[in-house]
Amino acid sequence: MSGVSVTLNGQPVEAQEGQTVAGLLLSLGQNNLFHASEYNLVRSFYCGMGMCHQCLVTVNGQWNVRACITEVAPNMEIQTQVEGNICGS
Repeated sequence: MSGVSVTLNGQPVEAQEGQTVAGLLLSLGQNNLFHASEYNLVRSFYCGMGMCHQCLVTVNGQWNVRACITEVAPNMEIQTQVEGNICGS
């Protein structure tokens, strides 16, 4: 497999072609994806197949993209939606 250059939270990282965003995050030890401030909870991966919507990230400025079903692409900009980067704020 060849490498794909992406940006994660403003830092350049290498991913594998065909890898999902969730797979990339897990391979980097990134497990906290979204802070639900109204409940003071940090969400992470749950189902891994796009049904639960617990793996939401921002991709190329689009909020609430499901990391588990989105494949990385060259020059993709990924932001985890944790406190300080909560979608809609």
